[in-house]
Amino acid sequence: MLVITVISQALLYLCVSILIGYFILLIVPRTIQPKIQVRLNIVVMVIVGITIFSFMPILQNILFLSTRIGFFEAVRTVLYSFETGKSWLLTFIVCTVTFLFVLLFENKNRLHGFFGLVFSIVLILTLGWSSHASSIDRFWGFISDSLHLLSVSIWVGILFLVSWFSINYSNWIKFLKWYTPVAIICLLLTTFSGILLMSFMVNWEVYTSSWLIPYGQALLWKHILIIPLLVYALINGIFIKSRLKRDASFNPRPWTKVESIIILLIFSATAALSEQSPPNKTAINEANVSSLFSTVYQGQIYPDMTVGLSLNMTSLCLLVLAILFLALSIFTFIRKAPAIFSFVMSICFAISTYLTLMYSVQ
Repeated sequence: MLVITVISQALLYLCVSILIGYFILLIVPRTIQPKIQVRLNIVVMVIVGITIFSFMPILQNILFLSTRIGFFEAVRTVLYSFETGKSWLLTFIVCTVTFLFVLLFENKNRLHGFFGLVFSIVLILTLGWSSHASSIDRFWGFISDSLHLLSVSIWVGILFLVSWFSINYSNWIKFLKWYTPVAIICLLLTTFSGILLMSFMVNWEVYTSSWLIPYGQALLWKHILIIPLLVYALINGIFIKSRLKRDASFNPRPWTKVESIIILLIFSATAALSEQSPPNKTAINEANVSSLFSTVYQGQIYPDMTVGLSLNMTSLCLLVLAILFLALSIFTFIRKAPAIFSFVMSICFAISTYLTLMYSVQ
């Protein structure tokens, strides 16, 4: 059930991003974006997907309680007594309104996009209300989680639609002129809200020690994957603009697709975070140590263990290897190699960086 919930949460983030990106691109003039075709049934499926995927954690709670108080009583208790259940009911209402709005008003104009964007933002607020951070600090946790999801969704949603639903790459330079500043602002807001979120979930002084538990492992993978994401953001925001000016036949979409795939991996790590207890609420012992950590780390694990880092010959070699993989991911673009090669190098970088840190644990 945990695996299904994690997958559903990753798909939830993707659906929210697609929805908000869809309405934003309706507002943006057609002359400064590539031609994009998103069928109505895809938008409808995205809205239905948000309703279903956001319900999965609720279902998990219902199934857990049903063994004690019965299924129907568990449904009533979770939906009307739990904050997560109440927030899902709000999510369901907003999704229903958005669903009817999309079906009844098919005029794809700027006004349509504006109202749809408002519904999408309200939807994000309902999701932020049920987050871990919100349960810890009702005001700042809610604000930081909602801001984090909103900024990521704007950045990712536009990128994903342009990458996978554009039928040409005309107006790409004009598109980059407005999208690059938007992406930078979203990146800064994501970073700020992410740091604020971490202050609720993980004390900075125990950040490395949190790697012992599943929450810390997911957080570490998320942070590692951000590095190649920033590399692709640099390539797609700056380098591609220069290449398009020199070569109008160059197709930038494979590179934006690679960036969107990296983001999907980050979504998966974020989804795993949402289903784990943070270290501030978890006493570290042998019973709750991450299986991935215990597989890689060959030392002794004991209660209240703290993690320090010290480079050794093995970790140093892995660090050099990670730097080489990152450089190669950029070099493949310079040498005009297929984008898939760069993606493979980025994955190798992430694995090498992870092993560098794990073999540095003492």
